[in-house]
Amino acid sequence: MKRTIIQIDDEKCDGCGLCIPNCHEGALQIVDGKARLIGDLFCDGLGACVGHCPQGAITLEEREAEPYNETKVMEQIVKNGRNTILAHLEHLRDHDQKEFLMEAIDYLKSNNIDLNPDGVALKADDRPVLRQTRHEPKHPHSGGCPGMAMADFRNIQKDENQLTGTENPVNIASELRQWPVQLHLLNPNAPYFRNADVVLAADCVAYSMGNFHQRFLKGKILAIACPKLDSNMEVYVEKLAAMINHANINTLSVVIMEVPCCGGLERIAQAAVASANRKIPLKRAIVGIQGEIIKEEWI
Repeated sequence: MKRTIIQIDDEKCDGCGLCIPNCHEGALQIVDGKARLIGDLFCDGLGACVGHCPQGAITLEEREAEPYNETKVMEQIVKNGRNTILAHLEHLRDHDQKEFLMEAIDYLKSNNIDLNPDGVALKADDRPVLRQTRHEPKHPHSGGCPGMAMADFRNIQKDENQLTGTENPVNIASELRQWPVQLHLLNPNAPYFRNADVVLAADCVAYSMGNFHQRFLKGKILAIACPKLDSNMEVYVEKLAAMINHANINTLSVVIMEVPCCGGLERIAQAAVASANRKIPLKRAIVGIQGEIIKEEWI
């Protein structure tokens, strides 16, 4: 069958292994110093490993592949213990994979594996059970950089007038709705991208604009990059195209500085929109080096 699955660039992969613990299905292994996909049926194609590759060696592609098999995955996962099982269930829930989640839970029930110490039946909508490892220490072999860990702030209430005790009595609440924000680290299949309006901003924009959060970021999901200093332009195009194709983002707004090198970010966005399977509105905003908006238009 034709489906989305990961692709590993051998030339970029340095065998660091950071992708391994972030593949909950056990589809990746280090073989001969390189990350390898050991079997199509273990890869769910959701790309949880993508944002954890510091070399940008892992991307998503649509190709003929063996169908993903949740039962086969569970047979491997249960060998690693309770925390690994719960992490996998939460992974499925976070990506809204309800059918696979129910299949995993049915497997646990049929094999008399009870994860809940209180004896309460484990259900697909039992969020406290599925979330109970969120603040627990990682599995000893989990590895990875804490700065790459995904976080979703969309449902957190923020105090707009929080007192700080300083001469400035107001701490303006951030409009940031997710983490990470670096395009290099972002997983294009993260749940917060689904049907979202996305802002792709040059690194310098937020430091130039005093009201960047209120003017451009409010209610949107953020990705930042520097077209001059970053070296992953092709990967960036692929990630943005994946957001359009698989996460079904609604719009893409590119916010860049007036300096010439910033135009590269706009070209990346245009290339992604042009290569995607569906068309979405694309906006360009140009910001002056003192923070003023020089131009804002749909292109």
